This record gives sequence, structure tokens and C-alpha cells, in this order.
Amino acid sequence: MEVILKEDVAKLGSRGDVVKVAEGYGRNYLLPKKLAIEATAANRAVIEQMKSAAVRRLVREKGDAERLAALLADVSLSFARKAGEHDLLFGSVTAADIARELEHKSFNIDRRKIHLDEPLKHVGEFSVPIRLHKDVTVPVKVIIKREAAAETSAAEVREG
Repeated sequence: MEVILKEDVAKLGSRGDVVKVAEGYGRNYLLPKKLAIEATAANRAVIEQMKSAAVRRLVREKGDAERLAALLADVSLSFARKAGEHDLLFGSVTAADIARELEHKSFNIDRRKIHLDEPLKHVGEFSVPIRLHKDVTVPVKVIIKREAAAETSAAEVREG
């Protein structure tokens, strides 16, 4: 079965591509989820119009992403976490933590755009890539410091 993709589908193709797929995959997944339409002559004309509109939209989105990247380039995020021996954190700093901290600085970035191979688990300074657009990625500086431990003396413990 030949279909025309209306959206980017991982490991299959990009929007506007005409691809050959199994009947069941096309009929039971791609078509009901409106990810694709059947490749007929009429639909090919519609897709050409959709492609030109998509190109205009991509140019606008890329421009917006580049402006946001210029603003994010100077941003530095700081986290204070409890740490044990060898500066290993008791928890971790995740993409969700970074997104929340960016939101406090008035940047509304989806956590899925923050590319961490694994959560940050050490004290230190890291460069975390944020993919704002398929062609625009900006590194953000993340600093993780050791949280100041509340010193309690033995006398305070005995009094309590």
C-alpha cells in the first residue's frame, strides 16, 4: 500500500514523503491516526499544497528557534543538591528539573527538547544541549553545587 505521510514518522519518513507500507500498518495505524493519507492522484495535489505551507511554517519556526537560541546561549542554571562522597549526588538533576528552572527564568521549554543521555548525578559544571528545532540546538550551562549541610552539634541533638 502506498501512502503519503502527513507528519514525520520515525523510521519511516518525513512529511510529504510517498512510502510503501504493509496494508495492516497503513490501514490500522497510519490512516486512523491521521499520520498519512492514501496515495491517490487527488491526494498528491493536496500534499503539494501542504508541502509548500509546511516549508513556509518551517522557515518561521526556525527563525523563532534561532532567536530563542540567542537568548538561551547566555543562560546559566544553578542547582544545589545533597551530595555524598566523591561529589556523587543523592538524587539527580533531570531534564524535568532543567525545564522547571528554565520556566522560572521565563523560558517555556518542553522537557523532551532537553537532551540528557542520563540524569546528571555529580557535582560540577555541565553543558546540556537543548534542541529547539531540528536544525537549531543550543547548549545551556548547568552548574550543580553541593547543598550546604545544616550542621548540628551533639549538644543540639541531646537537647531535642
